[in-house]
Amino acid sequence: MKLGLLSVALGDQPLIEVAKWAAAEGFEQLEVACWPSAGGAKRRYAGVCHIDVDGLEKTRADEIVGELAETGITISSLGYYPNPLHPDPEHRAAVHAHLRKLIDASSLMGVGLITTFVGADHSKTLDENFEEYRRVFPELIGYAKDHGVRIGIENCPMLFSGDEWPSGDNLAYAPQTWERMFDAVDGDPTLGLNLDPSHLVWQMIDIERVVRDFGSRIYHVHAKDLQIDREGLYRNGILSAGMGWQIPRLPGLGEVNWRTFISALYRTGYDSVVCVEHEDRDFEGTEELVKRGLVLARNTLRPLIG
Repeated sequence: MKLGLLSVALGDQPLIEVAKWAAAEGFEQLEVACWPSAGGAKRRYAGVCHIDVDGLEKTRADEIVGELAETGITISSLGYYPNPLHPDPEHRAAVHAHLRKLIDASSLMGVGLITTFVGADHSKTLDENFEEYRRVFPELIGYAKDHGVRIGIENCPMLFSGDEWPSGDNLAYAPQTWERMFDAVDGDPTLGLNLDPSHLVWQMIDIERVVRDFGSRIYHVHAKDLQIDREGLYRNGILSAGMGWQIPRLPGLGEVNWRTFISALYRTGYDSVVCVEHEDRDFEGTEELVKRGLVLARNTLRPLIG
């Protein structure tokens, strides 16, 4: 396995500077944030464009890979986390157009993986969202397959605020929905998981069993921890679907047993990246704090990865 980080937490720095710092601190790979360069509405830890994939040509793709290689860094994936099942057809079309550009870039750079969401319309039922998924996603998966690129879907429910209520903006949040997601595309191995154990903690889903049951579908791993605020849980209850009591933390500062989780990954044969995703509010606000947080995560994970 390799130790990596998602570049979005250092979004104010050029990619080459992120790579130099990451390599100096013992990281080996970057999941590179590739939101559209035109920008638009941004959410926390989203909207970063470290590689502009719009019109990326082979020459420039090779240059980027070469520049990173000189620092000792390789790319684990190109990451972009929008809502591909957004209810606005124009917005959805723009998302899918950018995802295809991401696939093109991943193929040109020899990365072979993009990481993203399936999405959802939070006003629709799960069954209604799966109807849209079956209509929309086979074409995207086919495009990726034709380009030799796999798609890793993160298991974040995207249910953190009132504008994502009541069912969240990403239907790929639990084993039952992953099974439906894979079955709906006839088990095409182009599609897999970008597994984040933090989202399993507050849903009370057995992390080790997930790794056992879906090991062959785990294409990328996000290392994020989660703390449960017991006072918030008392006041809001489980029917709040985590709002008011789930707190994203850096690895080692929450409730994930990283030794047990990574041991399970080894047993299932996983040999890719464990990629730190920084969303810890205690270590943000300045570049120094963000980097301190990433180093803390490294110190937790490095002894387990090799």
